Amino acid sequence: MCGIFACHKHPKVHEFKPQALQLAKAIRHRGPDWSGNIIANDTILVHERLSIVGIDSGAQPLVNKEGTLFLAVNGEIYNHRILRKQLGDKAEFLTHSDCEVILHLYKEHDINTPKLLDGMFSFVLYDKENDRTIAARDPIGVTTFYQGWSSENPSAVYFASELKCLHPVCDKIISFPPGHVYDSATGKTTRYHDPTWWEPTRVPSNPVDYKLIRNTLEKAVRKRLMAEVPYGVLLSGGLDSSLIASIAARETARAKAMGKLAVENGQIAPQHKLVGIDENDDYSTITALPELHSFSIGLVGSPDTIAAKKVADYLGTVHHEFNFTLEEGLDALRDVIYHLETYDVTTIRASTPMYLLSRKIKAQGVKMVLSGEGSDEVYGGYLYFVNAPNKEEFHAETVGRIKNLHLADCLRANKSTSAWGVEARVPFLDKEFLEVSMNIDPAEKEIKNGRMEKYILRQAFDTTNEPDVEPYLPAEILWRQKEQFSDGVGYGWIDILKDTAAKMVTDEQLANPKPEWGTDIPDSKEAYWYRCMFDEQFPAQCASTVMRWTPKWSNQTDPSGRAIATHVAKYESAV
Repeated sequence: MCGIFACHKHPKVHEFKPQALQLAKAIRHRGPDWSGNIIANDTILVHERLSIVGIDSGAQPLVNKEGTLFLAVNGEIYNHRILRKQLGDKAEFLTHSDCEVILHLYKEHDINTPKLLDGMFSFVLYDKENDRTIAARDPIGVTTFYQGWSSENPSAVYFASELKCLHPVCDKIISFPPGHVYDSATGKTTRYHDPTWWEPTRVPSNPVDYKLIRNTLEKAVRKRLMAEVPYGVLLSGGLDSSLIASIAARETARAKAMGKLAVENGQIAPQHKLVGIDENDDYSTITALPELHSFSIGLVGSPDTIAAKKVADYLGTVHHEFNFTLEEGLDALRDVIYHLETYDVTTIRASTPMYLLSRKIKAQGVKMVLSGEGSDEVYGGYLYFVNAPNKEEFHAETVGRIKNLHLADCLRANKSTSAWGVEARVPFLDKEFLEVSMNIDPAEKEIKNGRMEKYILRQAFDTTNEPDVEPYLPAEILWRQKEQFSDGVGYGWIDILKDTAAKMVTDEQLANPKPEWGTDIPDSKEAYWYRCMFDEQFPAQCASTVMRWTPKWSNQTDPSGRAIATHVAKYESAV
């Protein structure tokens, strides 16, 4: 992940530059490798870079040959090699950056450029000749992105990867909507992403195709191996991260074999990097990659670390298991909230161990990791889905959860890792995989008739009846019950959070929330505690970007999986 800050039409842009650089410095953790900035007319772009692709020549902001277009991007464009080939002689590339294609696509496709991109991204592009800025965010909001305005400078519009850049200068801030593009020429923000599954009332009826699910997820992982730096996988031992790890291990082995063969045949030089796939869905340049590294974290003896070790042993990854103590988790809470920029209970619970793990990963010299976010939203994997009254409401809830991922799990994955200069990539949110998975009859996804959650995803990777295919995972992992990450790292983690909050917040405080909170009132002492820590670090205009989540179809307000009656280790029996 990189960090971007931009301001279009600042009335005193040169005087503003020192402050702009300081504001961008607040997100240097996202991009510790280099800093760059450009002023053109009354617009300034600032970029904090984490170099993963085009590391030798991809410093930003990027500029076209004519010096008329300027671009700052946070993210990765997985189909950049395909787009480069399609552009052909019409584009003269000056760098090896995957993001440079955006500059050349803009010349031909204007505001429709984001539609052509396959990746995770937020970008601000300035067209000097037309004094025009366009800004866009990837379809699901895997990368964080915000937009702000200042009553002191009403002509200006601001953009940044995190709130902490904007609140010192903006009194109105929004979370930039995923799948949308802003055009300063009209002042409008319009949706460019129009998938077939967008309307929740359109209930699909396609039968499940297990092979197609498997093939598209494998392709999604393959795309996300695009890197010129060491990478790894986050491995909780649950179904989602274990499947991603299994596919990544297979693809890494395949790439090593192909790279070795290509070197032996003199087709490529040994130093060539794996930087993407081509139009034939194959590796375009290969390197003999090192062994795949996997990372897990939990309290000593936690369910996830035990399961993760089994998966790592099975896959043969170089596994790194880290433990944290309850005290270490509590000590990190304020910093976690600072980086997350939210007070949502479930996000903070799950982000704390992920934040601690990301620091360990960074210390290992790894810059990019694959992660399993998104599967539960797509397949209705959260245990509360067992209470869905019918398939129509089941489907509508999956659509709604995906649309709000940028305020929940995507925000968690992005900010927990980028706090330490690590990039998380999420194959389950691949556009093609979503098209396949969200067009399956939701009756196939329902948790009933003896089927456990995410049955069809598990079945897609069950090779019991395929003797020629090596199993992806041991059966005990493939068919392991869902553990939400904040539970799986150790049941004592949530318990200590509840117990500590009970000591920090009085009954009187909970009964008398602060007037400035309006209708956004904490429903537990834990939620009250987090909101207070948020308010101590962020002004009121930041609260509008936060979404608090509780399970649907349940009397429980606690988002923990253990609060759902079907969980094997319910609260009353947890140890």
